[in-house]
Amino acid sequence: MTSAAPNAQRPLAGRVALVTGASQGIGRGIALELAERGAVVYLTARSAAGLDETAAQIKELGGQGLPFPCDHRVDAEVVAVFEAIKQGHGRLDLVVNVASPDFTSMVGQPFWTLPFEHISACLEVGPRSNFVTTALAAPIMIAQRSGLVVNISSHGCQDYLLAAPYGAGKAAIEKVTHDTALELREHGVAVVSLWPGLVLTERIMALAAPGPSGRPELLGLDLAVGESPRFSGRAIVALYTDPELLKRTGGSFFASRLAREYGFTDVGGVLPPELRLLADYLGDANVPPYWQLVERFGRGFRSRGAAS
Repeated sequence: MTSAAPNAQRPLAGRVALVTGASQGIGRGIALELAERGAVVYLTARSAAGLDETAAQIKELGGQGLPFPCDHRVDAEVVAVFEAIKQGHGRLDLVVNVASPDFTSMVGQPFWTLPFEHISACLEVGPRSNFVTTALAAPIMIAQRSGLVVNISSHGCQDYLLAAPYGAGKAAIEKVTHDTALELREHGVAVVSLWPGLVLTERIMALAAPGPSGRPELLGLDLAVGESPRFSGRAIVALYTDPELLKRTGGSFFASRLAREYGFTDVGGVLPPELRLLADYLGDANVPPYWQLVERFGRGFRSRGAAS
């Protein structure tokens, strides 16, 4: 059992978290942030090597990360992770559902040309896997009468972003978030959806190159608009430590908006822009061609009543 008392630097001391998809990218960044702020973090993903690297980085920060290789399409493997959490710590305070398929090959492709496996992947690893982890976490959190589940989603649930299967998966995540939150609220457990901006993952930064300004660019886009992988972790810490968290349950929130509401910044004290569509931020004529494909139709087909 964890026993350290929370303090301003480590407000999650004594808390136990699970981060899925923690072998790289935003999942790794969130895990690092939660661990540095005091939580014991269980780490899952299919890549054992990636999880070991995340755990090693957590150790360097003075935290504790426990890697559990797991394919979130295989329910028995997920159940085994939860059994380990119950046996090892007897509690669970935070679940962050990050695991998702690779969407890269869908960008710019008409939906009718895509292999059908893409829609299956976007519905299995995302809404279905989030449902499974939330269902397994629920009895533990209900017994505690506390807990927070965060589903990593995006405004692609409402705007056109990347591809049609991507949007379908994100929309389903929003519904899972809303309805599980409705049922868990009376038990003191919150469920929210978090919308990161453009996250500067290892993969993106490996492809970036200096632009005319000297700042990193990717396919013509100045990455100064981006967020570090740890920025979403800071949003999650702010949400979890909010004494009025239950007022937000069932909602969807941009990480950049939460930064302004709670007063936190990204790594290095930077405050990323509130960015929904590049066309809105840069102007249609200034969006590089590749990024026009990423969010084509986005402005014209934005849903009414979208989160802001």
